[in-house]
Amino acid sequence: MKVKFDASGDVIVITGGANGICRALAIASSRAGASVSILDIDVEKGEALAKAYNGIEFHQVDISDRDQVFQIINDIEQRHGKVDGLVCGAAIQPRLNADDTDPALWRKIMDVNVHGVMWVYQAVAKGMKERKRGSIIAFSSGLSLTGWPKAAGYASTKGALNAFVKSVAKEVAESRVKFNLIAPGVIDTPQYRAANEGNDNDHWKGNLGVGGPEDVVGPLMFLLSDAASMTSGTLSRDFAYPLSPENSIDDFIN
Repeated sequence: MKVKFDASGDVIVITGGANGICRALAIASSRAGASVSILDIDVEKGEALAKAYNGIEFHQVDISDRDQVFQIINDIEQRHGKVDGLVCGAAIQPRLNADDTDPALWRKIMDVNVHGVMWVYQAVAKGMKERKRGSIIAFSSGLSLTGWPKAAGYASTKGALNAFVKSVAKEVAESRVKFNLIAPGVIDTPQYRAANEGNDNDHWKGNLGVGGPEDVVGPLMFLLSDAASMTSGTLSRDFAYPLSPENSIDDFIN
């Protein structure tokens, strides 16, 4: 069954959209006709992406700052009239033992990975509920279930998001707003490379395979689409199944 995504007229906000999976999603969504706003702290890559694609605009935002988040989302809604989709991809993944983690860093991990999702959700929720339309996606991880050495902070935040999304999704379901999780599997991104050097990289490549950012775009676009009649769920890519040249992301774009 062949699928084509048409995002004409949609307004999509993507946090962490300057890099990795969310960068690939921003490009694909803009090419499918959406107006895409990426929220990120990486000014150089964010501005370069917005310059390269007419449908993408960049906003420098510290996602852990609630006031900044609300101001930017309000500006986006004022200019575009709505937000149809929200993808919460901003996260940090420092690697160190739990007993070596100082309080400031621990709070930073929680502020970005958990509180950042809460703030951007709150910023879009009112409009989505009033319009009775919207799709929100947050990123989970297999590490939230299995754990991993030197990943206590990151894994803990993903476990928190599992509970958060599954609870909030049930709060907004009557407004026909969807809130789902995606566990993308092991994907070769700048964050992955920084967090998985040496033996860890060898482990993931040998056991689960390491996919590319574009491999996750199709599942994300499905969750954003009207075809995804599901909420409070987790779409999990447990094993890397890379797109082939015969089945590229171009095939998904209307």
